[in-house]
Amino acid sequence: MEQINKISDIRNRVNELKRKGKTIGFVPTMGYLHEGHLSLVDEAKKYCDIVIMSIFVNPAQFGPNEDFDSYPRDFERDEKKAEGRGTDIIFYPDVKEMYPSEILTWVNVEKITDVLCGAKREEHFRGVTTVVIKLFNIVKPNVAVLGQKDAQQAAVISKMVEDLNMDIEIKIAPIVREADGLAMSSRNVRLSSEDRKNAVILSKNLFMIKEGIDEGKELSRLLEKAKKSIQAIKGARLDYLEARSYPNLETVNTCNGLCLIALAVYFGGVRLIDNILIENLS
Repeated sequence: MEQINKISDIRNRVNELKRKGKTIGFVPTMGYLHEGHLSLVDEAKKYCDIVIMSIFVNPAQFGPNEDFDSYPRDFERDEKKAEGRGTDIIFYPDVKEMYPSEILTWVNVEKITDVLCGAKREEHFRGVTTVVIKLFNIVKPNVAVLGQKDAQQAAVISKMVEDLNMDIEIKIAPIVREADGLAMSSRNVRLSSEDRKNAVILSKNLFMIKEGIDEGKELSRLLEKAKKSIQAIKGARLDYLEARSYPNLETVNTCNGLCLIALAVYFGGVRLIDNILIENLS
């Protein structure tokens, strides 16, 4: 597996591979890899000859009081995991490489960034879309694979690619969960043992809502029941729990078509997100 740190070097390597007729799959990450990230590599390998993973903790998507400094980092660990899964190239730039000067150009996707995680995290998604379009312009992949766990982010990036006529195919891979149902996340390692045990309440309530919808129960009552269940957990602070159409992220009162049930909950200073997609054609 190759490790490349410079933009000019990764561009030259990709150009060389494309001259040889190779297709490029791309998996953008912020590192501290887990099975969820590695499943994206598996997905990319289905469609492409070469898989490139980026590892870059992007300061532009963290607010002033968020966890940029404490976000877990361990490149040696990540390198071993990525290589073991069959990643061909890791692109591992530092902040100065990605942002050599004050950035004055931002990419904004409107409307669908104003809800869910974007409602209280001002400028978060402009940081996400800006760094992703930079990475897409650097790596020039044929296919980029994103995870459903960041469902809103996947919708935002997909819309950006569509609106800007970018020649990239976006694939969305399903959420990978721990044995007890907790969605895998780099932030899980920061949970206390008690919070880690309690955090399973998130997936339990998402599954409860899906089961209730499948049984024809009223969505609003299911959401209220789930909110009370989470708020009853010691140390849990609910940020949001909402039902939205997907990928347009409009408020819905019933789950018709493709419906996203998404939540964000704080355990101490650790913010966890999770979601479930429900397709109801009745």
